[in-house]
Amino acid sequence: MHSETATLFRKLVPRDWHGPDKQPLCTGFDIVQISRISASVDCFGKAFTHRLYTLRELTQVTHAHALNLGSLAARFAAKEAVIKALALSEAGISWRDIEVVKLPDGHCELQLHGRVAARAHQAGCRQWQLSLSHEGDYAGAVVMALRS
Repeated sequence: MHSETATLFRKLVPRDWHGPDKQPLCTGFDIVQISRISASVDCFGKAFTHRLYTLRELTQVTHAHALNLGSLAARFAAKEAVIKALALSEAGISWRDIEVVKLPDGHCELQLHGRVAARAHQAGCRQWQLSLSHEGDYAGAVVMALRS
């Protein structure tokens, strides 16, 4: 292990680290098929999009009055990744409480609201980082947050 990496690892990971409650990072990953998101949009229309996405998200992925399905799918993957990072699969949260916001420089960031924000705070997850990607028929997202 490179000495700088080893030093950083020792700072982030305590010697007595045992199990998920003491992990220094909250992490999550998800990958989805863009065609499945497209099929849901075609089948359910606004009932689907308005249940899962905020108005700001929908506005940011709409170009020339059409949804950018790759961007929409990547945002869905980000929401799933946050759910995994915070172990919320059985918590009954609102999808819109996890929002992916595109910044003026083109990067995206997470904004958590409601019960999801409360759970993140309770878990000590701060300083969220997000990476989105889509290529071909797949979109994916990785999320990480330092635990304080």
